[in-house]
Amino acid sequence: MQQPFFKIDPRLSALSDRALRKASAVFADIEENTEYNQQKVLSAFIEAQVSDTYFNPTTGYGYGDRGRDALDTLFGRIMGAEDALVRHSIVSGTHAITIALFGVLRPGDTLLAATGAPYDTLHQVIGIGGQPAGGSLREFGVGYRETPLDENGRPDLPAIRQALQEDESIRLVHIQRSRGYSLRPSLTVEAIGEIIEAVRAVRPQAVVFVDNCYGEFVEKTEPTAVGADLMAGSLIKNPGGGIAENGGYICGRAELVEQCAYRMTTPGLGREVGASLGHNRTLYMGLFHAPHVVGEALKTAVYCAALFSLLGYEVSPLITEKRADIIQTVRLGTPEGLIAFCQGMQKGAPVDAFVTPEPWDMPGYEHQVIMAAGAFTMGASIELSADAPLREPYAAYMQGGLNFHSGKIGVLLAAQSMLDQGVLSL
Repeated sequence: MQQPFFKIDPRLSALSDRALRKASAVFADIEENTEYNQQKVLSAFIEAQVSDTYFNPTTGYGYGDRGRDALDTLFGRIMGAEDALVRHSIVSGTHAITIALFGVLRPGDTLLAATGAPYDTLHQVIGIGGQPAGGSLREFGVGYRETPLDENGRPDLPAIRQALQEDESIRLVHIQRSRGYSLRPSLTVEAIGEIIEAVRAVRPQAVVFVDNCYGEFVEKTEPTAVGADLMAGSLIKNPGGGIAENGGYICGRAELVEQCAYRMTTPGLGREVGASLGHNRTLYMGLFHAPHVVGEALKTAVYCAALFSLLGYEVSPLITEKRADIIQTVRLGTPEGLIAFCQGMQKGAPVDAFVTPEPWDMPGYEHQVIMAAGAFTMGASIELSADAPLREPYAAYMQGGLNFHSGKIGVLLAAQSMLDQGVLSL
């Protein structure tokens, strides 16, 4: 159909109609998954007897913050975990992961990255690559090993087992669910379960930690259902539903979550302190909306895959592939194509659409990064965004979309920008 409020080339509009027909066949499965997760969340809210009194703010030390403590219990129930920490004071997913790693690991322990090198921002946390930052795990005497992915970009289960057999100091096995800035497939809950089974066969007592960012509510179950001991993520991604203004979570086995709580605040106080300052309402509301918003983001991703495959680009996941997170990659091949894609997507943002993204030296990354992110909450990748490091193969990583209809326009404007800048021909 023609876009009455946006200047889209008629040829692109025609391709969009074809893409939508291809994508709509997958939408029914997304809707079924969304309804299941939405009912799961609603049921948990009702069973927990969530009250508007939980939204009352606390200040100072935050002792006896009923809303904060009830949210922990609610979140753990929804995620299938024994316990959880949900805090607006966790500043990012990397921060949540860092709290978990420092909470569990001790000097002399080793961390095994079972899915290849972890996401860029964790390199300095661990103390690997380039110039390590002060206060890394390495400085505290924690070792590091990683098992590269196999030739198909999948976890190498024999290599994981071998590493565990060779090194008795491995205390924690790190699994990254999402692909990060790579083209390897994201991991389904089933695939994570296979890794955990391989770990348990050799080292039953090892702590299996999952970086769950971008994966929450994409499937009907979470990694805890297949034996993950601990998970962490960001509230300005999936579980915040586009409403949470900041925050992160850690959930899993109760004794491990308690260790993380002591690292989050201070030994002896742990989760008992930390005033909510009036943030509880948005955290509860965001969690309630999260399954629906994740469904809209998944529709946007499937549509993007359909359109750009018709335009001749390599996309991952493919339209019909089972999805493990909300990320869609489009391999654009050139820096000019990548920049034009991100600049076009920015034009479809409800906030800062007039801004032109440019590559910049983003803290924590080895290469310049370009980000299209016109969001109501800064950095909220559950809102429509696209970003990528400027390095081969110049693939855009698109995610989010608070609603599919606006997300579709953002994807179309990315293609239109490439057409306008001469890096796409029809």
